[in-house]
Amino acid sequence: MTTPTTPDHPPDCADFVPLTVLKRDMFSETWLGHAPGDPQDKRVLRRLDTVPWYARPISRALARREVRGLAAVSGIQGCPTLIRADAQGLLRDWAAGTPLQLARPGDRTWYDDAKRILRDMRRRGVTHNDIAKPQNWLMTPDGRAAVIDFQLASVHRRRGLLFRLMAREDLRHLLKQKRSFARHLLTPSEWRMLHHKALPTRIWLATGKRLYKFITRRLMHWSDSEGDENRIAQDGPAIRKALQAQPGIGAVTLCPFSQPGRTVGIYAFVETTRDASAIEADLAAATRPDLLQTATRLPRDAEGQVRTDLLHLVAGNRLDELAQLMDGDADLTTLMRPIIAARRNLTDRVLRQ
Repeated sequence: MTTPTTPDHPPDCADFVPLTVLKRDMFSETWLGHAPGDPQDKRVLRRLDTVPWYARPISRALARREVRGLAAVSGIQGCPTLIRADAQGLLRDWAAGTPLQLARPGDRTWYDDAKRILRDMRRRGVTHNDIAKPQNWLMTPDGRAAVIDFQLASVHRRRGLLFRLMAREDLRHLLKQKRSFARHLLTPSEWRMLHHKALPTRIWLATGKRLYKFITRRLMHWSDSEGDENRIAQDGPAIRKALQAQPGIGAVTLCPFSQPGRTVGIYAFVETTRDASAIEADLAAATRPDLLQTATRLPRDAEGQVRTDLLHLVAGNRLDELAQLMDGDADLTTLMRPIIAARRNLTDRVLRQ
Protein backbone atom coordinates (compact mmCIF):
# COMPACT_ATOMS: atom_id res chain seq x y z
CA MET A 1 0.00 0.00 0.00
CA THR A 2 1.14 3.54 -0.63
CA THR A 3 1.83 5.85 2.25
CA PRO A 4 -0.58 8.70 3.07
CA THR A 5 -0.13 11.75 0.89
CA THR A 6 -0.54 14.31 3.65
CA PRO A 7 2.93 15.93 3.91
CA ASP A 8 4.77 15.80 7.25
CA HIS A 9 6.79 18.96 6.64
CA PRO A 10 5.02 21.94 5.01
CA PRO A 11 7.38 24.41 3.33
CA ASP A 12 9.02 26.91 5.66
CA CYS A 13 9.67 30.31 4.08
CA ALA A 14 9.21 33.97 4.91
CA ASP A 15 7.13 34.95 1.86
CA PHE A 16 4.68 32.05 1.74
CA VAL A 17 2.13 30.69 4.21
CA PRO A 18 1.23 27.12 3.12
CA LEU A 19 -2.40 26.00 3.21
CA THR A 20 -2.66 22.70 1.37
CA VAL A 21 -0.79 20.53 -1.08
CA LEU A 22 -2.55 20.45 -4.45
CA LYS A 23 -0.63 17.69 -6.19
CA ARG A 24 2.56 15.70 -6.03
CA ASP A 25 4.54 13.77 -8.61
CA MET A 26 8.10 12.55 -9.06
CA PHE A 27 9.36 15.98 -10.08
CA SER A 28 7.70 18.43 -7.69
CA GLU A 29 5.16 19.08 -4.98
CA THR A 30 2.67 21.90 -5.58
CA TRP A 31 1.34 23.89 -2.62
CA LEU A 32 -1.37 26.52 -2.41
CA GLY A 33 -0.91 29.29 0.14
CA HIS A 34 -0.82 33.06 0.52
CA ALA A 35 1.43 35.97 1.34
CA PRO A 36 2.19 36.54 5.05
CA GLY A 37 -0.46 38.75 6.61
CA ASP A 38 -2.64 38.78 3.48
CA PRO A 39 -4.80 35.67 2.91
CA GLN A 40 -6.26 37.32 -0.20
CA ASP A 41 -2.85 37.36 -1.90
CA LYS A 42 -2.87 33.70 -2.95
CA ARG A 43 0.34 32.11 -4.16
CA VAL A 44 1.50 28.75 -5.51
CA LEU A 45 4.81 27.10 -4.60
CA ARG A 46 6.16 24.36 -6.84
CA ARG A 47 8.42 22.76 -4.27
CA LEU A 48 11.62 21.08 -5.48
CA ASP A 49 13.48 20.35 -2.23
CA THR A 50 11.38 17.22 -1.58
CA VAL A 51 12.18 15.58 -4.93
CA PRO A 52 13.99 12.21 -4.64
CA TRP A 53 17.64 12.27 -5.70
CA TYR A 54 17.14 10.16 -8.81
CA ALA A 55 14.55 12.60 -10.22
CA ARG A 56 16.44 15.81 -9.44
CA PRO A 57 18.22 16.25 -12.80
CA ILE A 58 14.93 16.17 -14.72
CA SER A 59 13.14 18.18 -12.02
CA ARG A 60 15.74 20.93 -12.17
CA ALA A 61 15.70 20.95 -15.96
CA LEU A 62 11.92 21.40 -15.94
CA ALA A 63 12.25 24.15 -13.34
CA ARG A 64 14.79 26.01 -15.49
CA ARG A 65 12.44 25.83 -18.46
CA GLU A 66 9.59 27.13 -16.35
CA VAL A 67 11.66 30.03 -14.99
CA ARG A 68 12.74 31.06 -18.50
CA GLY A 69 9.20 30.75 -19.78
CA LEU A 70 7.63 32.74 -16.95
CA ALA A 71 10.28 35.45 -17.26
CA ALA A 72 9.58 35.74 -20.98
CA VAL A 73 5.79 36.04 -20.60
CA SER A 74 5.95 38.44 -17.65
CA GLY A 75 3.33 41.15 -18.04
CA ILE A 76 1.13 39.27 -20.52
CA GLN A 77 -2.41 39.30 -19.21
CA GLY A 78 -3.51 35.75 -18.52
CA CYS A 79 0.00 34.41 -17.76
CA PRO A 80 1.39 33.76 -14.25
CA THR A 81 3.89 36.08 -12.56
CA LEU A 82 7.02 34.53 -11.05
CA ILE A 83 7.80 35.85 -7.56
CA ARG A 84 11.01 33.97 -6.86
CA ALA A 85 12.98 30.87 -7.86
CA ASP A 86 15.58 29.20 -5.66
CA ALA A 87 16.64 25.81 -4.31
CA GLN A 88 13.35 25.41 -2.48
CA GLY A 89 11.25 25.87 -5.59
CA LEU A 90 9.30 28.31 -7.74
CA LEU A 91 6.87 30.73 -6.13
CA ARG A 92 4.32 32.43 -8.37
CA ASP A 93 1.03 34.23 -8.02
CA TRP A 94 -2.23 32.27 -7.97
CA ALA A 95 -4.19 32.26 -11.21
CA ALA A 96 -7.82 32.60 -10.21
CA GLY A 97 -10.11 30.73 -12.53
CA THR A 98 -11.95 27.54 -13.42
CA PRO A 99 -10.18 24.79 -15.39
CA LEU A 100 -11.40 24.54 -18.95
CA GLN A 101 -12.94 21.08 -18.58
CA LEU A 102 -15.22 22.52 -15.88
CA ALA A 103 -15.86 25.97 -17.36
CA ARG A 104 -16.64 24.57 -20.84
CA PRO A 105 -16.91 28.05 -22.47
CA GLY A 106 -19.47 28.10 -25.25
CA ASP A 107 -19.09 31.65 -26.58
CA ARG A 108 -16.45 33.21 -28.80
CA THR A 109 -15.12 35.65 -26.18
CA TRP A 110 -12.99 33.15 -24.26
CA TYR A 111 -11.46 31.57 -27.37
CA ASP A 112 -10.60 34.94 -28.88
CA ASP A 113 -8.85 35.90 -25.65
CA ALA A 114 -6.97 32.59 -25.57
CA LYS A 115 -5.75 33.28 -29.12
CA ARG A 116 -4.65 36.72 -27.94
CA ILE A 117 -2.49 35.07 -25.25
CA LEU A 118 -0.86 32.81 -27.85
CA ARG A 119 -0.21 35.81 -30.13
CA ASP A 120 1.39 37.76 -27.28
CA MET A 121 3.55 34.74 -26.38
CA ARG A 122 4.54 34.29 -30.02
CA ARG A 123 5.68 37.93 -30.22
CA ARG A 124 8.07 37.15 -27.36
CA GLY A 125 9.31 33.95 -28.94
CA VAL A 126 7.59 31.63 -26.44
CA THR A 127 5.73 28.40 -27.11
CA HIS A 128 3.89 26.64 -24.29
CA ASN A 129 4.02 23.06 -25.63
CA ASP A 130 1.55 21.62 -23.10
CA ILE A 131 -1.81 23.22 -23.75
CA ALA A 132 -3.38 20.03 -25.03
CA LYS A 133 -4.23 19.49 -21.34
CA PRO A 134 -7.49 21.36 -20.62
CA GLN A 135 -6.47 21.78 -16.97
CA ASN A 136 -3.70 24.13 -18.15
CA TRP A 137 -6.32 26.56 -19.47
CA LEU A 138 -8.50 28.59 -17.09
CA MET A 139 -11.55 30.81 -17.38
CA THR A 140 -11.09 33.75 -15.02
CA PRO A 141 -14.00 35.13 -12.96
CA ASP A 142 -14.50 37.90 -15.55
CA GLY A 143 -14.68 35.38 -18.42
CA ARG A 144 -11.18 35.91 -19.80
CA ALA A 145 -8.60 33.23 -20.60
CA ALA A 146 -5.52 32.30 -18.58
CA VAL A 147 -2.83 29.68 -19.07
CA ILE A 148 -0.65 27.97 -16.45
CA ASP A 149 2.11 25.34 -16.10
CA PHE A 150 5.13 26.43 -18.12
CA GLN A 151 7.35 23.43 -17.29
CA LEU A 152 7.57 22.42 -20.96
CA ALA A 153 7.65 25.95 -22.41
CA SER A 154 10.34 26.94 -24.92
CA VAL A 155 11.89 30.38 -25.36
CA HIS A 156 13.20 30.76 -28.91
CA ARG A 157 15.95 33.25 -29.74
CA ARG A 158 15.28 32.86 -33.45
CA ARG A 159 11.83 32.61 -34.94
CA GLY A 160 12.77 30.03 -37.50
CA LEU A 161 10.97 26.98 -38.84
CA LEU A 162 11.02 25.09 -35.52
CA PHE A 163 9.50 28.02 -33.65
CA ARG A 164 6.78 28.49 -36.26
CA LEU A 165 5.90 24.80 -36.19
CA MET A 166 5.71 24.73 -32.38
CA ALA A 167 3.62 27.90 -32.31
CA ARG A 168 1.29 26.33 -34.88
CA GLU A 169 0.92 23.26 -32.67
CA ASP A 170 0.02 25.48 -29.69
CA LEU A 171 -2.76 26.99 -31.77
CA ARG A 172 -3.89 23.60 -33.06
CA HIS A 173 -4.12 22.29 -29.51
CA LEU A 174 -6.22 25.31 -28.54
CA LEU A 175 -8.52 24.49 -31.45
CA LYS A 176 -8.83 20.94 -30.11
CA GLN A 177 -10.19 22.46 -26.89
CA LYS A 178 -12.57 24.57 -28.96
CA ARG A 179 -13.72 21.43 -30.77
CA SER A 180 -14.41 19.74 -27.43
CA PHE A 181 -16.41 22.55 -25.85
CA ALA A 182 -17.64 24.84 -28.65
CA ARG A 183 -17.30 23.04 -31.96
CA HIS A 184 -20.09 25.19 -33.41
CA LEU A 185 -17.68 28.15 -33.30
CA LEU A 186 -14.97 26.52 -35.44
CA THR A 187 -14.38 28.23 -38.78
CA PRO A 188 -13.60 26.32 -42.01
CA SER A 189 -9.92 27.30 -41.78
CA GLU A 190 -9.78 26.07 -38.17
CA TRP A 191 -11.29 22.73 -39.20
CA ARG A 192 -8.59 22.43 -41.88
CA MET A 193 -5.85 23.10 -39.33
CA LEU A 194 -7.27 20.44 -37.00
CA HIS A 195 -7.23 17.89 -39.81
CA HIS A 196 -3.68 18.67 -40.97
CA LYS A 197 -1.03 17.98 -38.36
CA ALA A 198 2.40 19.46 -38.95
CA LEU A 199 5.02 17.05 -40.34
CA PRO A 200 7.10 16.99 -37.10
CA THR A 201 3.92 16.10 -35.20
CA ARG A 202 3.21 13.20 -37.54
CA ILE A 203 6.80 11.99 -37.17
CA TRP A 204 6.58 12.32 -33.39
CA LEU A 205 3.37 10.30 -33.23
CA ALA A 206 4.91 7.56 -35.35
CA THR A 207 8.27 7.39 -33.56
CA GLY A 208 9.11 9.53 -30.54
CA LYS A 209 5.78 9.18 -28.78
CA ARG A 210 6.21 5.43 -28.65
CA LEU A 211 9.52 5.90 -26.82
CA TYR A 212 7.90 8.54 -24.59
CA LYS A 213 5.13 6.10 -23.64
CA PHE A 214 7.66 3.38 -22.89
CA ILE A 215 9.67 5.65 -20.60
CA THR A 216 6.73 7.27 -18.82
CA ARG A 217 4.50 4.21 -18.49
CA ARG A 218 6.98 1.37 -18.08
CA LEU A 219 9.95 3.05 -16.41
CA MET A 220 8.38 6.00 -14.58
CA HIS A 221 4.96 4.44 -13.98
CA TRP A 222 2.92 7.31 -15.36
CA SER A 223 -0.49 6.66 -16.81
CA ASP A 224 -2.90 8.28 -19.25
CA SER A 225 -5.83 6.89 -17.24
CA GLU A 226 -6.97 4.55 -19.97
CA GLY A 227 -7.34 1.57 -17.65
CA ASP A 228 -10.42 -0.53 -17.05
CA GLU A 229 -12.94 1.64 -15.19
CA ASN A 230 -15.11 -1.46 -14.65
CA ARG A 231 -12.91 -2.54 -11.75
CA ILE A 232 -15.53 -1.20 -9.33
CA ALA A 233 -18.05 -3.64 -10.80
CA GLN A 234 -15.57 -6.49 -11.08
CA ASP A 235 -13.62 -6.27 -7.81
CA GLY A 236 -15.79 -3.91 -5.79
CA PRO A 237 -18.28 -6.41 -4.29
CA ALA A 238 -15.55 -8.55 -2.71
CA ILE A 239 -13.71 -5.49 -1.38
CA ARG A 240 -16.91 -3.99 0.03
CA LYS A 241 -17.89 -7.30 1.68
CA ALA A 242 -14.45 -7.67 3.28
CA LEU A 243 -14.51 -4.13 4.62
CA GLN A 244 -18.02 -4.39 6.02
CA ALA A 245 -17.06 -7.62 7.79
CA GLN A 246 -14.49 -5.69 9.85
CA PRO A 247 -15.53 -4.53 13.34
CA GLY A 248 -16.47 -0.89 13.85
CA ILE A 249 -17.13 -0.19 10.16
CA GLY A 250 -20.03 1.99 9.05
CA ALA A 251 -20.62 3.15 5.49
CA VAL A 252 -18.25 2.06 2.72
CA THR A 253 -17.97 3.95 -0.58
CA LEU A 254 -15.76 2.82 -3.48
CA CYS A 255 -14.56 5.27 -6.13
CA PRO A 256 -12.28 4.95 -9.19
CA PHE A 257 -9.12 7.03 -9.46
CA SER A 258 -6.17 7.44 -11.82
CA GLN A 259 -3.56 4.99 -10.63
CA PRO A 260 -0.12 5.71 -12.16
CA GLY A 261 1.26 2.91 -14.30
CA ARG A 262 -1.61 0.48 -13.81
CA THR A 263 -5.32 0.11 -14.43
CA VAL A 264 -7.79 2.45 -12.76
CA GLY A 265 -7.52 2.10 -8.99
CA ILE A 266 -10.17 1.52 -6.34
CA TYR A 267 -10.30 4.17 -3.61
CA ALA A 268 -12.29 3.13 -0.51
CA PHE A 269 -13.82 5.63 1.93
CA VAL A 270 -14.73 3.99 5.22
CA GLU A 271 -16.75 5.55 8.01
CA THR A 272 -15.08 4.43 11.23
CA THR A 273 -13.01 5.54 14.20
CA ARG A 274 -10.42 2.84 13.48
CA ASP A 275 -7.05 3.56 11.93
CA ALA A 276 -6.72 2.81 8.21
CA SER A 277 -3.50 0.83 8.64
CA ALA A 278 -5.17 -1.49 11.15
CA ILE A 279 -8.01 -2.16 8.73
CA GLU A 280 -5.63 -2.82 5.86
CA ALA A 281 -3.62 -5.25 7.97
CA ASP A 282 -6.74 -7.37 8.51
CA LEU A 283 -7.59 -7.58 4.80
CA ALA A 284 -6.37 -10.24 2.40
CA ALA A 285 -4.46 -8.92 -0.61
CA ALA A 286 -7.28 -9.84 -2.99
CA THR A 287 -9.81 -7.77 -1.03
CA ARG A 288 -7.60 -4.78 -0.26
CA PRO A 289 -8.42 -1.51 -2.09
CA ASP A 290 -5.59 0.39 -3.75
CA LEU A 291 -6.18 3.33 -1.42
CA LEU A 292 -8.15 3.39 1.83
CA GLN A 293 -9.18 6.50 3.73
CA THR A 294 -11.10 6.54 7.00
CA ALA A 295 -13.33 9.31 8.37
CA THR A 296 -15.45 9.54 11.50
CA ARG A 297 -18.22 11.03 9.33
CA LEU A 298 -18.85 10.87 5.62
CA PRO A 299 -20.98 13.55 3.90
CA ARG A 300 -24.67 12.71 3.51
CA ASP A 301 -27.65 14.24 1.73
CA ALA A 302 -31.01 15.16 3.27
CA GLU A 303 -32.19 11.52 3.00
CA GLY A 304 -29.10 10.24 4.83
CA GLN A 305 -27.42 8.77 1.74
CA VAL A 306 -23.64 9.15 1.41
CA ARG A 307 -22.68 11.96 -1.00
CA THR A 308 -20.78 9.78 -3.47
CA ASP A 309 -20.49 12.76 -5.84
CA LEU A 310 -18.25 14.54 -3.34
CA LEU A 311 -16.18 11.44 -2.54
CA HIS A 312 -15.60 10.74 -6.24
CA LEU A 313 -14.11 14.23 -6.54
CA VAL A 314 -11.89 13.69 -3.48
CA ALA A 315 -10.66 10.39 -4.93
CA GLY A 316 -9.88 12.13 -8.22
CA ASN A 317 -8.15 15.10 -6.52
CA ARG A 318 -10.55 17.44 -8.32
CA LEU A 319 -10.46 20.32 -5.86
CA ASP A 320 -11.96 22.94 -8.16
CA GLU A 321 -15.16 20.96 -8.61
CA LEU A 322 -15.31 20.29 -4.87
CA ALA A 323 -15.02 24.00 -4.15
CA GLN A 324 -17.95 24.72 -6.47
CA LEU A 325 -20.18 22.10 -4.81
CA MET A 326 -19.32 23.31 -1.29
CA ASP A 327 -19.58 27.02 -2.06
CA GLY A 328 -21.88 28.75 0.41
CA ASP A 329 -22.44 25.65 2.58
CA ALA A 330 -20.47 26.25 5.78
CA ASP A 331 -21.49 22.98 7.46
CA LEU A 332 -20.53 20.90 4.45
CA THR A 333 -17.23 22.74 4.13
CA THR A 334 -16.44 22.06 7.80
CA LEU A 335 -17.23 18.37 7.37
CA MET A 336 -15.26 17.99 4.14
CA ARG A 337 -12.18 19.94 5.14
CA PRO A 338 -10.45 17.09 7.08
CA ILE A 339 -11.48 14.55 4.43
CA ILE A 340 -9.92 16.67 1.70
CA ALA A 341 -6.80 17.31 3.77
CA ALA A 342 -6.30 13.57 4.32
CA ARG A 343 -6.89 12.54 0.69
CA ARG A 344 -4.45 9.96 -0.57
CA ASN A 345 -4.40 10.65 -4.29
CA LEU A 346 -2.56 13.80 -5.37
CA THR A 347 -2.16 13.19 -9.08
CA ASP A 348 -3.52 15.81 -11.47
CA ARG A 349 -4.29 13.17 -14.08
CA VAL A 350 -8.00 12.68 -14.58
CA LEU A 351 -10.04 9.69 -15.66
CA ARG A 352 -11.02 9.85 -19.31
CA GLN A 353 -14.65 10.88 -19.57
